[in-house]
Amino acid sequence: MVKKDTLVQEMRDRMGYPKTRANEIIDSMVEIMKSTLESGEDILISGFGKFYLRDKRARRGRNPATGDEMMLPARRLVMFRASRTLRDAMNGSRSSR
Repeated sequence: MVKKDTLVQEMRDRMGYPKTRANEIIDSMVEIMKSTLESGEDILISGFGKFYLRDKRARRGRNPATGDEMMLPARRLVMFRASRTLRDAMNGSRSSR
């Protein structure tokens, strides 16, 4: 797991930004991504992947502690699909594209 502090440090090391500026950039990126997804739009980052929403309908579930049945409400999930470039890099092969 990579935490925000690690990302800030990487931006400082690689790009020479001061800590406060690197923090602002990351916060801005996260806010843009959140508002884009909230509006129902997908986020495509070339060479990395795509963030998109998926709707799950209401369904019957069970409380694991008591065993009682209950209705789980409909909800939206943020999903991620890695690009071919990222998948190839993770699997140690090079893309032929």
